[in-house]
Amino acid sequence: MTIITTLIENSPGEHHGLWSEHGISFHVQKDGHSLLFDAGQSEAFIHNAARLRVNLSATDFVVLSHGHYDHSGGFRCLCDYASDFELRIGKGFFEDKYAVRGAAHDFLGNDFDESFLSERGIRYSFASEATEEILPGVNILSNFPRLHDDEIINPRFLLRRNNAFEPDRFDDEILLAVDTPHGLVVLLGCSHPGMKNMLDAARNRLKRPIYAVLGGTHLVESKGEGLERSLAYLNDGDIKIVGVSHCTGKEAVERLRESNAGFFHNVTGSSFIVE
Repeated sequence: MTIITTLIENSPGEHHGLWSEHGISFHVQKDGHSLLFDAGQSEAFIHNAARLRVNLSATDFVVLSHGHYDHSGGFRCLCDYASDFELRIGKGFFEDKYAVRGAAHDFLGNDFDESFLSERGIRYSFASEATEEILPGVNILSNFPRLHDDEIINPRFLLRRNNAFEPDRFDDEILLAVDTPHGLVVLLGCSHPGMKNMLDAARNRLKRPIYAVLGGTHLVESKGEGLERSLAYLNDGDIKIVGVSHCTGKEAVERLRESNAGFFHNVTGSSFIVE
Protein backbone atom coordinates (compact mmCIF):
# COMPACT_ATOMS: atom_id res chain seq x y z
CA MET A 1 0.00 0.00 0.00
CA THR A 2 1.11 3.53 -0.78
CA ILE A 3 -0.18 6.51 1.21
CA ILE A 4 0.72 10.03 0.09
CA THR A 5 -0.19 12.91 2.39
CA THR A 6 0.09 16.53 1.34
CA LEU A 7 1.58 18.11 4.46
CA ILE A 8 1.42 21.63 3.07
CA GLU A 9 0.33 23.46 -0.05
CA ASN A 10 -0.82 26.96 -0.99
CA SER A 11 -4.48 26.25 -0.16
CA PRO A 12 -5.75 25.38 3.34
CA GLY A 13 -8.21 22.64 2.42
CA GLU A 14 -10.92 21.48 4.81
CA HIS A 15 -8.79 20.27 7.73
CA HIS A 16 -9.19 22.67 10.64
CA GLY A 17 -5.99 23.57 12.46
CA LEU A 18 -3.65 23.02 9.51
CA TRP A 19 -1.43 25.82 8.24
CA SER A 20 -0.94 26.63 4.56
CA GLU A 21 1.70 28.61 2.70
CA HIS A 22 3.11 29.08 -0.79
CA GLY A 23 5.04 25.83 -1.00
CA ILE A 24 4.59 22.08 -1.06
CA SER A 25 5.56 19.01 0.94
CA PHE A 26 4.50 15.38 0.54
CA HIS A 27 4.88 12.50 2.97
CA VAL A 28 5.02 9.07 1.33
CA GLN A 29 4.49 5.75 3.10
CA LYS A 30 5.22 2.65 1.05
CA ASP A 31 5.70 -0.91 2.27
CA GLY A 32 6.99 0.13 5.68
CA HIS A 33 9.20 2.94 4.42
CA SER A 34 8.72 6.66 5.08
CA LEU A 35 9.82 9.39 2.70
CA LEU A 36 9.49 13.17 2.50
CA PHE A 37 9.34 14.94 -0.87
CA ASP A 38 9.96 18.66 -0.42
CA ALA A 39 9.72 20.64 2.81
CA GLY A 40 7.65 23.74 2.13
CA GLN A 41 9.14 27.14 2.95
CA SER A 42 8.97 27.04 6.77
CA GLU A 43 8.32 24.83 9.78
CA ALA A 44 4.58 24.90 9.01
CA PHE A 45 4.61 21.43 7.42
CA ILE A 46 5.99 20.01 10.69
CA HIS A 47 3.03 21.50 12.60
CA ASN A 48 0.69 19.92 10.06
CA ALA A 49 2.43 16.55 10.23
CA ALA A 50 1.79 16.45 13.98
CA ARG A 51 -1.89 17.33 13.48
CA LEU A 52 -2.17 14.63 10.81
CA ARG A 53 -0.31 12.10 12.99
CA VAL A 54 2.54 11.71 10.53
CA ASN A 55 5.72 10.68 12.34
CA LEU A 56 8.53 12.61 10.68
CA SER A 57 11.14 11.20 13.06
CA ALA A 58 10.79 7.86 11.25
CA THR A 59 11.71 9.35 7.86
CA ASP A 60 14.04 7.13 5.80
CA PHE A 61 14.63 9.47 2.86
CA VAL A 62 14.20 13.15 2.11
CA VAL A 63 14.09 14.26 -1.52
CA LEU A 64 14.13 17.97 -2.33
CA SER A 65 12.91 18.64 -5.86
CA HIS A 66 14.99 21.78 -6.50
CA GLY A 67 16.70 24.65 -4.73
CA HIS A 68 13.84 27.13 -4.37
CA TYR A 69 12.85 28.31 -0.90
CA ASP A 70 9.22 27.15 -1.14
CA HIS A 71 10.40 23.56 -1.52
CA SER A 72 13.46 23.50 0.74
CA GLY A 73 12.84 26.26 3.30
CA GLY A 74 11.54 23.95 6.01
CA PHE A 75 14.45 21.52 5.81
CA ARG A 76 16.52 23.11 8.58
CA CYS A 77 13.56 22.81 10.93
CA LEU A 78 13.06 19.18 9.95
CA CYS A 79 16.58 18.42 11.13
CA ASP A 80 15.50 19.32 14.67
CA TYR A 81 12.96 16.48 14.56
CA ALA A 82 14.72 13.87 12.45
CA SER A 83 18.30 13.14 11.46
CA ASP A 84 18.56 9.43 10.66
CA PHE A 85 17.64 9.79 7.02
CA GLU A 86 19.35 10.08 3.65
CA LEU A 87 18.95 13.26 1.61
CA ARG A 88 18.86 13.31 -2.19
CA ILE A 89 19.19 16.55 -4.12
CA GLY A 90 19.96 17.43 -7.71
CA LYS A 91 23.28 18.70 -9.02
CA GLY A 92 23.26 22.48 -8.77
CA PHE A 93 20.86 22.49 -5.83
CA PHE A 94 23.07 24.88 -3.83
CA GLU A 95 23.59 27.42 -6.60
CA ASP A 96 22.38 30.97 -5.95
CA LYS A 97 18.90 31.23 -7.43
CA TYR A 98 17.15 34.53 -8.12
CA ALA A 99 14.12 35.99 -9.84
CA VAL A 100 13.82 39.39 -11.47
CA ARG A 101 11.15 41.66 -9.94
CA GLY A 102 11.19 45.03 -11.61
CA ALA A 103 14.65 46.46 -11.09
CA ALA A 104 15.37 44.07 -8.21
CA HIS A 105 16.75 40.56 -8.06
CA ASP A 106 15.02 38.53 -5.35
CA PHE A 107 16.91 35.62 -3.80
CA LEU A 108 14.86 32.41 -4.11
CA GLY A 109 17.41 29.85 -2.93
CA ASN A 110 18.07 27.77 0.16
CA ASP A 111 18.82 28.85 3.70
CA PHE A 112 21.31 26.00 4.28
CA ASP A 113 24.41 24.69 2.58
CA GLU A 114 26.66 21.64 2.59
CA SER A 115 28.44 22.78 5.75
CA PHE A 116 25.11 22.70 7.60
CA LEU A 117 24.55 19.11 6.45
CA SER A 118 28.03 18.12 7.61
CA GLU A 119 27.57 19.81 10.99
CA ARG A 120 24.29 17.97 11.54
CA GLY A 121 25.69 14.66 10.33
CA ILE A 122 23.12 14.40 7.55
CA ARG A 123 23.92 11.74 4.97
CA TYR A 124 23.39 13.26 1.55
CA SER A 125 24.27 12.81 -2.09
CA PHE A 126 23.51 14.41 -5.42
CA ALA A 127 21.42 12.59 -8.00
CA SER A 128 24.22 11.26 -10.17
CA GLU A 129 22.19 9.08 -12.49
CA ALA A 130 19.26 9.97 -14.71
CA THR A 131 17.25 7.38 -12.77
CA GLU A 132 17.98 6.00 -9.31
CA GLU A 133 15.95 3.56 -7.23
CA ILE A 134 16.31 4.84 -3.66
CA LEU A 135 13.83 2.38 -2.12
CA PRO A 136 12.10 -0.68 -3.58
CA GLY A 137 9.68 0.67 -6.17
CA VAL A 138 10.65 4.30 -5.51
CA ASN A 139 12.78 6.15 -8.08
CA ILE A 140 14.10 9.65 -8.46
CA LEU A 141 14.65 11.02 -11.95
CA SER A 142 16.73 13.94 -13.20
CA ASN A 143 18.41 15.17 -16.41
CA PHE A 144 15.22 15.62 -18.41
CA PRO A 145 15.49 15.96 -22.21
CA ARG A 146 13.81 19.21 -23.28
CA LEU A 147 11.71 17.85 -26.15
CA HIS A 148 8.54 19.94 -25.97
CA ASP A 149 9.24 23.32 -27.56
CA ASP A 150 6.23 24.94 -25.91
CA GLU A 151 7.62 24.31 -22.42
CA ILE A 152 9.74 27.41 -21.96
CA ILE A 153 11.32 28.45 -18.67
CA ASN A 154 10.43 32.00 -17.69
CA PRO A 155 13.56 34.15 -18.26
CA ARG A 156 12.95 35.92 -14.95
CA PHE A 157 14.48 32.90 -13.19
CA LEU A 158 18.24 33.35 -12.90
CA LEU A 159 21.40 31.85 -11.45
CA ARG A 160 24.17 34.02 -10.07
CA ARG A 161 27.56 32.69 -11.11
CA ASN A 162 30.85 34.57 -10.80
CA ASN A 163 29.01 37.78 -9.90
CA ALA A 164 26.94 37.66 -13.08
CA PHE A 165 23.38 36.53 -13.76
CA GLU A 166 22.45 33.89 -16.31
CA PRO A 167 19.26 31.96 -17.11
CA ASP A 168 18.38 29.13 -14.74
CA ARG A 169 17.75 25.91 -16.67
CA PHE A 170 16.75 24.10 -13.48
CA ASP A 171 19.12 21.24 -14.15
CA ASP A 172 18.86 20.51 -10.41
CA GLU A 173 15.17 19.56 -10.57
CA ILE A 174 14.20 15.97 -9.82
CA LEU A 175 10.92 14.09 -9.59
CA LEU A 176 9.81 11.15 -7.51
CA ALA A 177 8.10 8.13 -9.07
CA VAL A 178 6.40 5.52 -6.89
CA ASP A 179 5.51 2.22 -8.55
CA THR A 180 2.10 0.74 -7.70
CA PRO A 181 0.00 -2.12 -9.11
CA HIS A 182 -1.86 0.47 -11.21
CA GLY A 183 1.23 2.20 -12.59
CA LEU A 184 3.46 5.07 -11.53
CA VAL A 185 2.45 7.79 -9.11
CA VAL A 186 4.64 10.75 -10.06
CA LEU A 187 5.32 13.59 -7.61
CA LEU A 188 6.35 16.92 -9.11
CA GLY A 189 7.80 19.87 -7.25
CA CYS A 190 7.44 22.72 -9.75
CA SER A 191 8.13 21.17 -13.18
CA HIS A 192 10.41 24.00 -14.27
CA PRO A 193 12.05 21.77 -16.95
CA GLY A 194 8.55 21.21 -18.35
CA MET A 195 5.78 18.97 -17.04
CA LYS A 196 5.51 17.01 -20.29
CA ASN A 197 9.28 16.63 -20.56
CA MET A 198 9.42 15.23 -17.04
CA LEU A 199 6.46 12.88 -17.37
CA ASP A 200 7.71 11.59 -20.72
CA ALA A 201 11.05 10.78 -19.07
CA ALA A 202 9.34 8.88 -16.24
CA ARG A 203 7.24 6.84 -18.64
CA ASN A 204 10.09 6.09 -21.04
CA ARG A 205 12.79 5.26 -18.50
CA LEU A 206 10.71 3.18 -16.10
CA LYS A 207 8.68 1.43 -18.83
CA ARG A 208 5.48 1.80 -16.84
CA PRO A 209 2.26 3.72 -17.46
CA ILE A 210 1.62 6.78 -15.32
CA TYR A 211 -1.37 6.22 -13.06
CA ALA A 212 -1.35 9.51 -11.16
CA VAL A 213 0.38 12.89 -11.20
CA LEU A 214 0.55 14.95 -8.01
CA GLY A 215 2.17 18.30 -7.27
CA GLY A 216 3.21 21.43 -9.09
CA THR A 217 3.11 21.75 -12.88
CA HIS A 218 3.97 25.45 -13.36
CA LEU A 219 1.08 25.82 -15.77
CA VAL A 220 0.45 29.13 -14.03
CA GLU A 221 2.76 30.64 -16.67
CA SER A 222 1.33 28.69 -19.61
CA LYS A 223 -1.09 30.47 -21.93
CA GLY A 224 -2.89 29.95 -25.22
CA GLU A 225 -1.99 26.93 -27.33
CA GLY A 226 0.74 25.89 -24.90
CA LEU A 227 -1.77 25.59 -22.07
CA GLU A 228 -4.21 23.73 -24.33
CA ARG A 229 -1.55 21.17 -25.25
CA SER A 230 -0.59 20.65 -21.62
CA LEU A 231 -4.21 20.17 -20.56
CA ALA A 232 -4.75 17.71 -23.42
CA TYR A 233 -1.64 15.82 -22.32
CA LEU A 234 -3.13 15.34 -18.85
CA ASN A 235 -6.65 14.63 -20.10
CA ASP A 236 -6.13 12.37 -23.09
CA GLY A 237 -3.29 9.99 -22.20
CA ASP A 238 -2.89 7.04 -19.84
CA ILE A 239 -2.97 9.21 -16.70
CA LYS A 240 -5.99 8.30 -14.58
CA ILE A 241 -5.60 10.64 -11.57
CA VAL A 242 -4.50 14.28 -11.70
CA GLY A 243 -3.95 15.83 -8.28
CA VAL A 244 -2.11 19.03 -9.11
CA SER A 245 -1.90 22.38 -7.34
CA HIS A 246 0.80 24.78 -6.01
CA CYS A 247 2.21 26.50 -9.14
CA THR A 248 -0.40 25.01 -11.47
CA GLY A 249 -2.44 28.21 -11.45
CA LYS A 250 -6.13 28.97 -11.05
CA GLU A 251 -7.02 28.79 -14.74
CA ALA A 252 -5.44 25.37 -15.28
CA VAL A 253 -6.95 24.01 -12.06
CA GLU A 254 -10.45 25.13 -13.03
CA ARG A 255 -10.07 23.79 -16.57
CA LEU A 256 -8.94 20.42 -15.24
CA ARG A 257 -11.76 20.36 -12.71
CA GLU A 258 -14.23 20.79 -15.59
CA SER A 259 -12.64 18.42 -18.09
CA ASN A 260 -10.88 15.63 -16.18
CA ALA A 261 -12.95 13.05 -14.29
CA GLY A 262 -9.85 11.97 -12.37
CA PHE A 263 -8.94 15.45 -11.15
CA PHE A 264 -8.75 16.51 -7.52
CA HIS A 265 -7.31 19.73 -6.13
CA ASN A 266 -4.43 18.46 -4.04
CA VAL A 267 -4.44 20.92 -1.14
CA THR A 268 -3.03 20.95 2.39
CA GLY A 269 -4.14 17.81 4.23
CA SER A 270 -5.09 15.79 1.15
CA SER A 271 -4.46 12.05 1.33
CA PHE A 272 -4.00 9.78 -1.69
CA ILE A 273 -4.03 6.01 -1.15
CA VAL A 274 -3.16 3.29 -3.67
CA GLU A 275 -3.61 -0.35 -2.70
